[in-house]
Amino acid sequence: MPTDHAISTDKLEMLRANIERVFIGHRKAVDQLLCCLIARGHVLIEDVPGVGKTVLAMALARSVDCRFSRIQLTPDLLPSDVLGVTVFDRNSGEFDFKRGPIFSNIVLADEINRTTPRTQSALLESMNEGTVSIDGKIIELEQPFMVVATQNPYEFEGTYPLPENQLDRFLMRLRLGYPDADDEARIIEVRPGDVPLHELVPVMHADDVLKLRRSVDGVRLDRSLIDYIVAIAQATRGHEEIHLGLSTRGSMALAQSARASAILDARDYCIPEDITDNFLPVAGHRVLSRAFMTGGDARIGEQILSDILETVPSPD
Repeated sequence: MPTDHAISTDKLEMLRANIERVFIGHRKAVDQLLCCLIARGHVLIEDVPGVGKTVLAMALARSVDCRFSRIQLTPDLLPSDVLGVTVFDRNSGEFDFKRGPIFSNIVLADEINRTTPRTQSALLESMNEGTVSIDGKIIELEQPFMVVATQNPYEFEGTYPLPENQLDRFLMRLRLGYPDADDEARIIEVRPGDVPLHELVPVMHADDVLKLRRSVDGVRLDRSLIDYIVAIAQATRGHEEIHLGLSTRGSMALAQSARASAILDARDYCIPEDITDNFLPVAGHRVLSRAFMTGGDARIGEQILSDILETVPSPD
C-alpha cells in the first residue's frame, strides 16, 4: 500500500505536469512556484512583458481546485478594491461587508508595482498574518492562501517600487528569462495562453495543499544545515559590498524553502543543495548591494550572492 509521502509526491508530479501543459520551457520556475505553494509562501514573478508570468500564475490556479481571483493593479485602485467595503443594506437596516478579491485561496496581483503604496500596503497584513482588518474586526483568510504577484522591473514611468517591508513578505522572487529556441517554437505552435490554458482542469484539491504543507513542516533539517544557513546569512551581513544583508526572517524563509524542495524531490530530509538552489530566489530581493543603493544594476548584487555561496563551506 502506498504511503502518504508517496501519494503526496504523485500529486505534486501531476500538478507539475498539468502546469507544464501550458507553461513551456521553465521547469525550474515551475518547481520554485510549487515550492512556495507548499512552504506557505508568496511569490513575486519579475521579468519583462511577454515571457509568461501571468500564464504561469493562472496555470497554477486552474490546476488546484480552490478559489482564485485576479487583481489588475492600476494607479487608481483603492485599498477597498482589494479588501472589500462595508455598505448599508436598506432592507435589513444593517451594514453588510462585501468581500474583495483578497478573499480567495490563490490571488494573482498583476503588475503590483503599478498601484500606489497605499494600495500595496493593503496586502501586507493578509500576506504576513493571513488576516484582514476591516472596521475594527479581524477576519481570517481561508487556507491555503497565496499571493502570486507580477511586475516588470525595467519599466519605471508610472510605477511605484515595492518598499523593503513589502518585498520581505515574498518567500521568493522568480525571474523567468527567455525560453530557448525549441521551447519558443513550441509555444508559438501550441499558443498556451489561448485555448489550452482555459481547458486545464484541477488535479489537486485545496485540502491536498494543506496536507503537503504539514508534510513540509515534518522534513528533517539537521543542525549542520541550520548552521550552514546561519553562516550564509552572516556572510551577507559582513560583506563589504552589501548594504543590507539577509534578515533572520530571510534565514527562516531559506530553511522553509529547503524543506519544501526536499518534498518536491520525494525526500523527508534536507541536503545542502536544497539550500544552495533556493538561496538566490529567497535572498535576491532581500539583500541590497551598495552599488544598487547608488543607482547601479541590481544584478551586481546577485553576482555577490553567488560568490558568497562559493566561499561559505558546505557541510558534508
